[in-house]
Amino acid sequence: MLKWTDTLEIAIQLNDLYPQQNPLTINFVDLRDLVMKLPDFADDANRCGERILEAIQQAWIDEKDE
Repeated sequence: MLKWTDTLEIAIQLNDLYPQQNPLTINFVDLRDLVMKLPDFADDANRCGERILEAIQQAWIDEKDE
């Protein structure tokens, strides 16, 4: 099960599931919603903050660049 701190694995799954989404332009509300919809995600929404979303977004950008 994924937690908010699993930023790289979250980014990999987001990249696989939403290849049309540009991680540079997604807002944090939408990013949070996409993460919470991941099939393996199981963490409390209240444990998510801006720093975690920034880390996920950057990991997703890096993943897309590969």
